[in-house]
Amino acid sequence: MRSVFLDKIGSVTMNCRLSREVRLTDEIPALEGGVVAVRVMTSKGNYNQLELPSGRFSKVKPGDVAAVALGHRKALFGYSGHVPASVAVGDRLQLLNLGGVLGVCDSVNPDFGEPFQCEVLGQVLAFPFLAQRIGVPAHITQGAIALSDRLDVKGVPVIAVVGSSMNAGKTAAACALVQAFSHRGFVVAAAKATGVSLRRDILAMEDAGARKTLLFTDLGIVTTTAEVAPRSARTLLTELASSGPDVIVLELGDGLLGLYGVDAILNDLGLRATFKAVVLAASDPVAAWGGVQLLQDRHGLRTDVVTGPATDNDAGTVLVQRQTNVPGRNARSDGDGLADVVLAALGLPIAGPLAQGGTP
Repeated sequence: MRSVFLDKIGSVTMNCRLSREVRLTDEIPALEGGVVAVRVMTSKGNYNQLELPSGRFSKVKPGDVAAVALGHRKALFGYSGHVPASVAVGDRLQLLNLGGVLGVCDSVNPDFGEPFQCEVLGQVLAFPFLAQRIGVPAHITQGAIALSDRLDVKGVPVIAVVGSSMNAGKTAAACALVQAFSHRGFVVAAAKATGVSLRRDILAMEDAGARKTLLFTDLGIVTTTAEVAPRSARTLLTELASSGPDVIVLELGDGLLGLYGVDAILNDLGLRATFKAVVLAASDPVAAWGGVQLLQDRHGLRTDVVTGPATDNDAGTVLVQRQTNVPGRNARSDGDGLADVVLAALGLPIAGPLAQGGTP
């Protein structure tokens, strides 16, 4: 056991509440979610930051010692990689995302260049036993909210925000809804149920006015899969509903045909019953048309409104509405209009509690 001083701590490790000085051991379990210390060996001109537990982004440079977590990623617009079968001190692994997910990179997106190469320094130890110097391998399940199959939204309506793919405008739509609802006096909670660990999106929802937010990483999950995604969504919704919001905005990261379990959530009858409105973020009119059809044919879900780049101007919006028979509202330029359509789908008044003289 030896000590090292960390220059940076990846946000994926947030549940562990690491200090800057940590203890390491050479015995490293090759487990997704295991927290390891690495030394950065290369430099990059882009995609070269690490999100810290505070939500700030810090530029990564050669020589930095960082705490990160083993994990996998299967991104359309990013790196693809897996957890190796074994991990030893001195191994070279790659950073797969901005949150600090570490693994073996299988495929590189040309827009981001080669990932950071990192030398493994050791397994970070946690000391959970009071007044005892007995270290156990740190893992992001430590301090996490326990996963559960229980689902109880207490009658709170849930808005599911889904996308045709990554980067289709889901978070912009979620934030626009949170802000518009908050301005009208609704108490809003929000979560992101699928994807790869990165807190940026739920922090944006907090900035937009969400009273409480949660991320699947808070449940000890590095990267969601079809096997774990429904339990993730059930746990997040139950936790958020317990805080007493008027409405919950649930972003499903990745796309309808992605590998992070969005389809498994949409196929879960219990979860589907809580979705009182469905917002589709689409990159273009063809994606909008296909997304509406896919939601209906595969998941039995009606799309209430289309947003995203497909609605960035009147030409796209008109085309989307004509081809899908679904209203189109752009989240960036018409957040209030988007909120109006969603509130109508929920059966809630356009003017929220504050506008009606209620108590904030």
